[in-house]
Amino acid sequence: MIDVYTWPTPNGHKIHIMLEECGLPYAVHPVDIGAGEQFDQAFLRISPNNKIPAIVDDDGPDGKPISLFESGAILLYLAAKTGKFMPAGTRAKYEVLQWLMFQMGGIGPMLGQAHHFRVFAPEKVPYGIERYTSEAKRLYGVLDRQLAGTGAYLAGRQYTIADIATWPWIRSHPLQGIALADHPHVERWFGRIGERAPVQRAVKVLADRRRPAPLDPPR
Repeated sequence: MIDVYTWPTPNGHKIHIMLEECGLPYAVHPVDIGAGEQFDQAFLRISPNNKIPAIVDDDGPDGKPISLFESGAILLYLAAKTGKFMPAGTRAKYEVLQWLMFQMGGIGPMLGQAHHFRVFAPEKVPYGIERYTSEAKRLYGVLDRQLAGTGAYLAGRQYTIADIATWPWIRSHPLQGIALADHPHVERWFGRIGERAPVQRAVKVLADRRRPAPLDPPR
């Protein structure tokens, strides 16, 4: 059994999707980041950077429990554990890894800032809104060009952890000032992944606990 310490955010959904796709048994432990539960000492022992998600796998690589934080590291661990969603070939593996790193270093942080300045900041900062909305549009352009070339998924014809990591962030495209119709290859890819039954199950995890975003984000 894998214990998942999580909340219904894009980073949390990455791990929910991976677990559902792999068919692994897991137990959900909500960590309400709006209420500050990520700072509880018990959680910090698992996730010292006080971020969700984190996991504890009773059946670790050596048969002993292992705890992991950082969603990218968790995806890599689960891919290695199950042999799924990461190609075996060296060249193909690095194709996946570069797009996973693109998500971890670009898509997540920059779209997160777009969410903050456009929707959640207590006061509107025009410079922040413009900067991160523009960066969101640039990143969607990168994704669209890549998907135009591959014709299927981010790292080629195979669905991988790079797609699993990126897809949850695209769900919030309206909050980022993005119209998917402007990025038709992303739109097609987003729809294809959203039709997968494991993905549909995954986004329902803790969905009833999710607080709605403020209405009418700036355009």
